[in-house]
Amino acid sequence: MTKYGVIVGSIRKNSYSKGVADAIVAGLPADADVTYLNIADLPLYNQDLDENSPAAYTTFRKAVAEQDAIIFVTPEHNRSIPAALKNALDVASRPWGQSVWGGKPALVASQSISGISGVLANHVLRQSLVFLDMPTMQQPELYIANTDKLADETGKITNESTQSFLAGAGKQFSEFAAKFIN
Repeated sequence: MTKYGVIVGSIRKNSYSKGVADAIVAGLPADADVTYLNIADLPLYNQDLDENSPAAYTTFRKAVAEQDAIIFVTPEHNRSIPAALKNALDVASRPWGQSVWGGKPALVASQSISGISGVLANHVLRQSLVFLDMPTMQQPELYIANTDKLADETGKITNESTQSFLAGAGKQFSEFAAKFIN
């Protein structure tokens, strides 16, 4: 059984990113162990706290370390990733030399209510994952545009072809991740 951690870059209620993540997770194998990793309550990363990390840092690092593979779904904020997502990457990559991200296969999906589909956030995130030594699935590229027209008011993806596409990507990711998991 593979353990999949899911990190949703949007921390708002009824997030479209959460809806996209749920649709991807629907394509994972039936025996997948899926954990949504909460990033909303992480204090801002501060190197001064490396020696005596807050409990929230330690809990998050442990949760990431326990996962076999990570699914990231993010909106785009100001042509980049949301601050909460960047903070989560930083928290779990520190103290220096103790990153818990390394070697974990990753899937990156971005979404936006605009036609640009979060493409820049997707690529900014991918740059960080290269440095964090996370093999990242390249295809299909998951740029989901106009999510407000594909989802209901709770953020759940309701468009059937989008649901099918995202579930298919989840299935492909499970096959990709299996190549890296011992």
